[in-house]
Amino acid sequence: MREWQAELVLDARAQLGECPLWSVAEQCLYWIDIAGRRVHRYDPATSLDRVWWVPCEPGCIALAEKGGLVAALRDGFYRFYPQEGLLDKLADAPYDSRDMRFNDGRCDSAGRFWAGAMYEPRKAELAAMFCLERGATRLGWGPQQNPEQHFGVKVSNGLAFAEDGKSLFQSDTPNHVIYRFEFDAASGQVGERQVFARLPVKGEAAVYGGRPDGAAIDAEGCYWSAQYEGGRVLRFSPQGEIIGIVRVPVTRPTMIAFGGADLRTLYITSAREGAGDDELARQPQAGGLFAVRLDVAGRAEPLYRD
Repeated sequence: MREWQAELVLDARAQLGECPLWSVAEQCLYWIDIAGRRVHRYDPATSLDRVWWVPCEPGCIALAEKGGLVAALRDGFYRFYPQEGLLDKLADAPYDSRDMRFNDGRCDSAGRFWAGAMYEPRKAELAAMFCLERGATRLGWGPQQNPEQHFGVKVSNGLAFAEDGKSLFQSDTPNHVIYRFEFDAASGQVGERQVFARLPVKGEAAVYGGRPDGAAIDAEGCYWSAQYEGGRVLRFSPQGEIIGIVRVPVTRPTMIAFGGADLRTLYITSAREGAGDDELARQPQAGGLFAVRLDVAGRAEPLYRD
């Protein structure tokens, strides 16, 4: 099994760093701090990190074909124009924002922006996946769709699309499970769900290695998953076998993105939220942005199409 070691590149001390997103055009990394209500732009050439405050929690972001970003904030979908620092609302959130918010998402190859939800009480699988397609919002899948097989989750994470457009992945972090769905990229329709991998649950296994959080798929079709509370990122084969590990020097890595000119640099966000004083004293880099050079490349992120 191959192993790598990630190193700190930005001591950001984010409360809940998430959704790293590499811009090929700008050769920079956008990322967010959900709890801190901030959007960041990190330039590895200068090590400068520009920051914008937003009025409520950003769950995920994506690059837009016409420039700027699309963002899923707690209260809805927005266009975000970094140069001006302006937000333009596209649609209200399709859920009760008192106990739910957006969490984790990305675009598919057809330019649809998919954003999963997080049910904050985390007591039931009530969170769904939503899709912003050319300015209109629709349900992708979830408890509102089919009560008998609703495909809901407690916390939607780990969204990634296979390159062939025939499947997609989603993790439910509190339940320690990664799913694979049948998918039709042309129509945007989602089919049958199957378990891709299960991770050991804390207290129920001799070895606990964290919970599956944000993810990405590399050029060889392997699924990389940040393991929150596990201090590592796992590389899964297309068959669901663990074939690689990236060690991260903090306990709470959250999400990953392939970047750099050759897409062989893996960027990893992390969190301070949830860590006690003892953990933060041992890990002062918690909430930082980490990176590691790999011998495998990722894929450029698709753009949102209006």
